[in-house]
Amino acid sequence: MREQFENLKNTLHIEGHRKRKEELSLAMSEENFFKRPEAEDIVAELKEVSSVVEEYEVCEKMVSEMEALLEILKREEAPEMVSEADRILNELDKRMSGLRKTLLFSGEHDKANVYLSVHSGTGGKDASDWADMLLRMYMRYAMRKGLKTELVYVLPSEEGGIKSATVYIKGRWAYGCLRGEAGVHRLVRLSPFDAAHRRHTSFASVDVTPEIDTKIEVTIRKEDLRIETFHASGPGGQHVNITDSAVRITHIPTGIVVSCQQERSQHMNRRVAMNILRARLYQLEERKKREQLEKLQGEKGEASWGNQIRSYILHPYTLVKDHRTGVETSNAKAVLDGEIDDFIESFLTKDYKERLSAQMKKSNKQREKKTKD
Repeated sequence: MREQFENLKNTLHIEGHRKRKEELSLAMSEENFFKRPEAEDIVAELKEVSSVVEEYEVCEKMVSEMEALLEILKREEAPEMVSEADRILNELDKRMSGLRKTLLFSGEHDKANVYLSVHSGTGGKDASDWADMLLRMYMRYAMRKGLKTELVYVLPSEEGGIKSATVYIKGRWAYGCLRGEAGVHRLVRLSPFDAAHRRHTSFASVDVTPEIDTKIEVTIRKEDLRIETFHASGPGGQHVNITDSAVRITHIPTGIVVSCQQERSQHMNRRVAMNILRARLYQLEERKKREQLEKLQGEKGEASWGNQIRSYILHPYTLVKDHRTGVETSNAKAVLDGEIDDFIESFLTKDYKERLSAQMKKSNKQREKKTKD
């Protein structure tokens, strides 16, 4: 455990965190600090950095306690100390696991809130029902994690289920947790809509967009927008009609369409829709840059429609399998009830290792270039 702890200390760059904590604390002590435009960001960063440092120091103390207990147990028999050592060890393991997770959320927008959209795909009625099931899965996941959710837009299917929906999810690491869910999800089951009760395969796609900082400039020309208003309608129940001032905005050059019907005023719906559009356009530009870089590096681009990231099989057996990481479980019921942590953590771990490997390759190339020069 001491060896693991030392490795974690180096990977976390804990001394860098401590130095940053001092810098931020010093900035907050300056006169008229809270009048500065970046004050809120500094406070948020200090809170985040402090939590990592404080948790590390708790783990450091527990490792020392464990070593002291083990030294005593080498010299004398003490059953009560054995149980105490066992308790500390289990607690330490949990805390170190939590610290390791902070490494996984090192993406540029991982701390951001998120707009998650679900769209029904191939499969008719089953696909609309499947999209509704996925929406519920993510809402249940957010609830389990203590994240706040707000249904921004729902387009019901005339035959039941939904054609598409967007939910705003707010809270710590919201985008970091859910960014790996983007892609195509496949369902195999006995169709409740088939009189012969045959097995059907249906698809739904998930888009995950971080809420970008309002300070980030995204140019949107008025002449590139087509803005429409319409009456929101729905079947009631889960997707009850909440407004008659819904707004749909189409960005003509890219074809991106966003809608909002959550607010009672048309003005507010338009503002929310514009926020989503800004985030989508920013994400599009980032994706273009990434794809260009991947092309230069000879790597594969993102998965396209038809290349599902995960399969949910409910018949003739139950299995949920992530095709990117190989993680699977037979407890499909729990997964559809929002227990998707294993899939999320395995994706983030794989993504972190790949990014770390890419950084190491880049550093090695830079060193080789310097040596040649």
